[in-house]
Amino acid sequence: QVQLVESGGGLVQAGGSLRLSCAASKSIFGINTMGWYRQAPGKQRDLVATMTGGGSANYADSVKGRFAISRDYAANTVYLQMNSLKSEDTAVYYCYAKYGWSDYWGQGTQVTVSS
Repeated sequence: QVQLVESGGGLVQAGGSLRLSCAASKSIFGINTMGWYRQAPGKQRDLVATMTGGGSANYADSVKGRFAISRDYAANTVYLQMNSLKSEDTAVYYCYAKYGWSDYWGQGTQVTVSS
């Protein structure tokens, strides 16, 4: 079993920045994929950004150029730097990791962008 612990959410004004962190309880060396999804009230959970074990990043069109995913192997942590935040970025952000055939999710962290 792998635990994912998110941090860094909060309230920010439109145009501001936040950095989310997701610490894994297991080494992220050799991981298939790790990244972030988000779910706004009344909507489905959508991909925000993911990174493969080989380092390839994938972003939702709505965040390209504003968000950046990165990782720190030593800390077993993946980050999501969010810049130029908009009110439509308001959601619960979930960390996701795929080890082998198993999927893991964090508990979620709230991001609220005020206009």
